[in-house]
Amino acid sequence: MNKLHVKTGDTVVILSGKDKGKKGKVLEVSPKEQKVIIEGLNVVTKHVKPTRMGQQGGIVKAEAPIYACKVMAVCPKCGKPTRLAHKIEADGTKSRVCKNPDCGHTF
Repeated sequence: MNKLHVKTGDTVVILSGKDKGKKGKVLEVSPKEQKVIIEGLNVVTKHVKPTRMGQQGGIVKAEAPIYACKVMAVCPKCGKPTRLAHKIEADGTKSRVCKNPDCGHTF
């Protein structure tokens, strides 16, 4: 079973690489490859060939996937990068919780 600690829509901070320290929103998650795509970060240039008549080719900028282990979730309440804890509620549902000592916000 392939699980990731981040979900689509989470705000994350990049821990290493050319975009280290930058924050962005997760657009897409690929648990099988253990990768995520983050809005506006890890941008690469791709050479696109026209696929049909009349379509234009050229150089396009696009977000490339990044390994999920290189990102950390940011708590929406305290705004700090955090590891995520899991808490089981009284009704049996599982929720993600900020591990910062003074926060404890539920995602």
